[in-house]
Amino acid sequence: MTVALVTGGNRGIGLACAKRLRDSGHTVVVGCRTGVAPDGLAAVAMDVSDPASINAAFDVVEEQHGPIGIVVANAGITRDNLLMRMSDEEIDEVLNTNLAGSIRIARRSLRNMIKARSGRIILVSSVVGLMGSAGQVNYAASKAGLVGAARSLAREVGSRGITVNVVAPGFVDTDMTAELGEERKAEILGAVPLSRYAQPEEIAGVVDFIASSDAGYITGAVIPVDGGLGLGH
Repeated sequence: MTVALVTGGNRGIGLACAKRLRDSGHTVVVGCRTGVAPDGLAAVAMDVSDPASINAAFDVVEEQHGPIGIVVANAGITRDNLLMRMSDEEIDEVLNTNLAGSIRIARRSLRNMIKARSGRIILVSSVVGLMGSAGQVNYAASKAGLVGAARSLAREVGSRGITVNVVAPGFVDTDMTAELGEERKAEILGAVPLSRYAQPEEIAGVVDFIASSDAGYITGAVIPVDGGLGLGH
């Protein structure tokens, strides 16, 4: 099967994606800052905000496992604050990691994909990037930017058999949402038509489909997995 790289794959949505792709028979490598992943997954140290770190990690994976044919750009951070109080560092860190980091990951993955005339690039965005969220101007901008990046890249590389798509999760049952207060949790669930959080495995199932041969004619798409929260945004 194909070699798959999942950034931010050591926990949450990324870990669920890595495990699901492994279960589908792919050779999976997790990219994360520590270079260590649970559940026996292979891992490589990678800081997606550092272009040199990205290039070095790709070199290691290609040398040890072969050309990467599936990339899931999932690594991301939040630095929430009202914009009037948001520091330059909070803006720069989020945009450089979530948006620029994902673009650099996609760029590096093209080297072998173009030669192979096939590949799957999957960018993990968020319903927040489509709907907006008070206190998350930096995060929402970074996630919205992934849509424009994916659709532009889809036009660039479609003739080479490479698909580029976006998955936009809503609120997912992860460590991040577990830290929310009860009042905020109730507010969120009240806005979700399905009245529950997603499980990471539900996001992973969609990613697995997009990575499969069955999705060979899907590119430039934004696929919401949000329980109806966005309702077409």
